[in-house]
Amino acid sequence: MPRHYVLGNHCVGTLTKEEFTANTKATGSFESFEAGGVTFVILDACFRSDGTPYSRKNFDWKDANVPKDELSWLENQLSKASGPVIVLAHQRLDADKVQAVQNAAEVRSLLEKSGKVLAVFQGHSHKNDYQLITGIHYTTLVAMVEGSGAENNGYTMLDVLSDGSLRLNGFRKQANRDLKHS
Repeated sequence: MPRHYVLGNHCVGTLTKEEFTANTKATGSFESFEAGGVTFVILDACFRSDGTPYSRKNFDWKDANVPKDELSWLENQLSKASGPVIVLAHQRLDADKVQAVQNAAEVRSLLEKSGKVLAVFQGHSHKNDYQLITGIHYTTLVAMVEGSGAENNGYTMLDVLSDGSLRLNGFRKQANRDLKHS
């Protein structure tokens, strides 16, 4: 089964991005792929504001940024997507707060301009959260592991429905969500 990884600050707490991708066989730190007529875009905001990639504790988890070359790549991916788009990111894109990507407003502007993005699934703040911003669903997922025992984890399965709506099926601490296509 194909696997895709959304790189987060915990992934590179003790590894470089190159070591992470080599050991997981990930294709890189950001990528896009198509499945079932939907383009999935994975973003990497594990860059400090000076452009340095996160690596082996050289970062402050509150200083997350999508660099200019990745923004150009994102704009290109959005323009060539032939159908709906779902964006996956570790750090939050729906806010301009401590848990968010520092240039989140710039990223959101590209997503909105495309007119193709159905939803953004994100984490980083370890809590269930949801916002609808300019017709895009921003869903924050709980941490997969938040302490010991099965009762302290959460995970989800996503159904993409034929009308463009999404159904998030949450397990354990993850909330269920029905995201209607607008």
